[in-house]
Amino acid sequence: MSQRVRGIGMTSERTRLRMVERLRASGVRDAAVLGAMAEIPRHIFVDEALASRAYDDVSLPLGHGQTISHPLTVARMCELARAGGPLGRVLEVGTGCGYQAAVLSKIAREVFSVERIGALLEQARVRILRELKLRNVRMKLADGQEGLPEAAPFDAIVVAAAASAPPAALAEQLAPGGRMILPLGTQKQRLCLIERSASGLIDNMLEEVHFVPLRSGTLR
Repeated sequence: MSQRVRGIGMTSERTRLRMVERLRASGVRDAAVLGAMAEIPRHIFVDEALASRAYDDVSLPLGHGQTISHPLTVARMCELARAGGPLGRVLEVGTGCGYQAAVLSKIAREVFSVERIGALLEQARVRILRELKLRNVRMKLADGQEGLPEAAPFDAIVVAAAASAPPAALAEQLAPGGRMILPLGTQKQRLCLIERSASGLIDNMLEEVHFVPLRSGTLR
């Protein structure tokens, strides 16, 4: 493991573990999720100039109008996806820098992640495949609103951008008993948990969040 991945000072494992303790104090209880957050070095997913803030309780800019989500938001979405049990196949919509995909890789058998901005996707591939060598993550340049039908169905779908309504294509790609977690709303957003039951889709509105909007198309 390189020194960049290990980190030093404000990017060290000790700093990362303090972040995990704050997550636990904020109500995250899933030991598998907390373990994944402790293992994945968040600092390699942000610009070097921001690395000293990587384990603060903040979202950080990535360029291209995108952000890396607040650590508590990442942990909360992963906890909702797992729902206390094992995860098989997961779809992430909005790879961004790749951090959440990396965390998901530690709690799911397979992670598929789609990103609409080519430059971000290439950076995420370097971090996930070359630096961390995570072999159960597959990434693709694609319109996230369309999901990834060729790899469906999914046990969980985690959407890292806010929609005004749940995209129909994503709901169709949920496996029976599957869960989709996404932010809904424009001015004010709330996290929404959608579950596919035998009788149809059940949705639950949860806490307020703030995400960039979910957009269509791709940018190479």
